[in-house]
Amino acid sequence: MHFESPLVFILLLLIPLVLWPWHRRRSGSVQFSSTDDVAQVGKSLRQRIMFVLPLLRGLSLLLLVIALARPQVGTERIRDINKGIAIEFVLDRSSSMGEEMEYKGSRMTRLDVVKNVFSDFVLGDGLGLPGRPNDLVGMISFARYADTICPLTLAHGALEPFLDSIKLVTRRNEDGTSIGDALALAAARLKRAEDTLSLQTGDGGLPDYQIKSKIIILLTDGASNAGKRDPIAAADLAAKWGIKVYAIGMGGRSSQSFFGSFMLGGPTADPDTLKAIARKTGGIFRSANSAKALQSVYKEIDELEKSKIESVRFMDYKEQFVPYLLFALLFIILEIILSETLFRKLP
Repeated sequence: MHFESPLVFILLLLIPLVLWPWHRRRSGSVQFSSTDDVAQVGKSLRQRIMFVLPLLRGLSLLLLVIALARPQVGTERIRDINKGIAIEFVLDRSSSMGEEMEYKGSRMTRLDVVKNVFSDFVLGDGLGLPGRPNDLVGMISFARYADTICPLTLAHGALEPFLDSIKLVTRRNEDGTSIGDALALAAARLKRAEDTLSLQTGDGGLPDYQIKSKIIILLTDGASNAGKRDPIAAADLAAKWGIKVYAIGMGGRSSQSFFGSFMLGGPTADPDTLKAIARKTGGIFRSANSAKALQSVYKEIDELEKSKIESVRFMDYKEQFVPYLLFALLFIILEIILSETLFRKLP
């Protein structure tokens, strides 16, 4: 228990002074020739319990002083503040992503490997990737055209169906690599991340949730050859809005032979452009020629972009003076009733 005004307890020193006149108060007297016989009678029950009146007054004064000191009961409360990261996953789904690579002992397309590793990055794999439960995650895919696949959301359980919906381009007129358009679309989505969060959680949003930073994970295996916007111009836009780009270039494996070095496994990304995008926005560029290398890149990003949960502790005090005040008034009323009835004295 906590007392808001402990100095009030000084008033306790005055209680004996208040009760002293009661103790010294003399009753009325009647003269008799002899009181010897009366002295032998002894005290009545009423006389024996006369101490109840000063006791009630003393208790009422004590309780009034305690009430004035404002006793309070404090409850420690903990409020969690999530400092999450808004992440847009920008994935190339052009036909070149159909090249096969090994993943966990099986052969599958680059696109499927990338989707599996990204799922482990967001949801956790129980090994090196713990997951991103406190982050807003959205997805954009692109080939010749960029499309929003999943809006930014904290409901990560809905991400798997959206990931499954991303397929390789099958129509020739839709094939291509529009890195600039996809990057600009992702940056625009992140710029309005707070508005998106508010729409998902109601007018009040999540008052304890804060977006610590905004990042784009751009993954492609080709050079930009389509779209209206230049990749570097899109990077300038992201940098203007404080958005970092982590660029990952997928590609074939370099091999040495008598005739020189050459690439295995199809076309590769444009490292110079991806490096420039990352440098402009404060991100990093990494190449990943295997599933294992891709997992390492995501582990690095996971270390660089840490979400935080801060616990704010505070005391919530509740006033407790009312019971003391009520009992004090009760004792005062009881004293008045008894003094005017059972313990009433005649002059």
